Amino acid sequence: MEGQGAKLVRHYRDLAFMGFWEVLFNLPTILKNIRFCKKDIREYQPDVLILIDYPGFNLRIAQFAHQIGLKVFYYISPQLWAWKESRVHQIKKVVDKMFVILPFEKEFYDRYQFKVDFVGHPLLDEVGDELEEKTSENGQRVIALLPGSRDQEIKHILPVMVATAKSLPEYRFVVAGVSSVNAEAYACCGPVDNVSILFDQSYSILRSADAALVASGTATLETALFGVPEVVCYRSSYLSYLIAKQLIKTRYISLVNLVMDRLVVKELIQSACNQTNMKTELVSLLNDQEARTRLKQDYMELRAKLGGKGASQKTAGLILKYLEE
Repeated sequence: MEGQGAKLVRHYRDLAFMGFWEVLFNLPTILKNIRFCKKDIREYQPDVLILIDYPGFNLRIAQFAHQIGLKVFYYISPQLWAWKESRVHQIKKVVDKMFVILPFEKEFYDRYQFKVDFVGHPLLDEVGDELEEKTSENGQRVIALLPGSRDQEIKHILPVMVATAKSLPEYRFVVAGVSSVNAEAYACCGPVDNVSILFDQSYSILRSADAALVASGTATLETALFGVPEVVCYRSSYLSYLIAKQLIKTRYISLVNLVMDRLVVKELIQSACNQTNMKTELVSLLNDQEARTRLKQDYMELRAKLGGKGASQKTAGLILKYLEE
């Protein structure tokens, strides 16, 4: 957004806390930033407030903006269909227009008589037209490791991924690092002969990957759009996992399976997210050509379900249209 001319007053990475215990621990910082945001909105006096994802923070700001008479538009819906479904009633009160990027989200809101616009998924523009079968590099197959973009994710998932890599010395593993994360989070990667790290180059890594181990999140969808067979991994603190297990209502955790409404990619969750299972599923993905072909067909169906390109452009056009009305 800054690259497109927006003035950045806070970066979202300073607010991105994952897990229930982690959020509680960082609550003073979160509350401080909420106060800052409200003050900044009052001083700036915008014509419309456009919120993007990040529900824990943004829904509080939406309520504030509604109270002071601002129009509130929301791009990329909170995942109400996964947990805290009751928040839909709050959204109906304080959000004027909602723009959703997943096809089943429109159906979800329809059940509550709240009209939303499905605009397609913005990743279709970022990724482009991939879905090509990868070729091995110098005879050695490449496995992408995407352990997430937050310290907490990386802490719990990356060591297991690296242990899996050590048990498969015939393959080359490349970690998709994030430069904004503390470098110590990647300490477990070295020195390991068949493991390397590239920072802020996840798309480049996926373009050359034969398979991938991917932390649950948007990266699972990105990996699928690149046509890379993947195993989805989720592991968090035990307390956070227990709370999430009680609250989350969906059958799947990966966006690929959620959009397809069936098990397309394997999910390894918490205790199942271990070296033995990662190795077994990864080797199967690499060597079962029939399964790879079937997965590629599923990925093509997934792309079709996500709508056409130009999601953000469509959203911008709709915002202008609604403001004129």
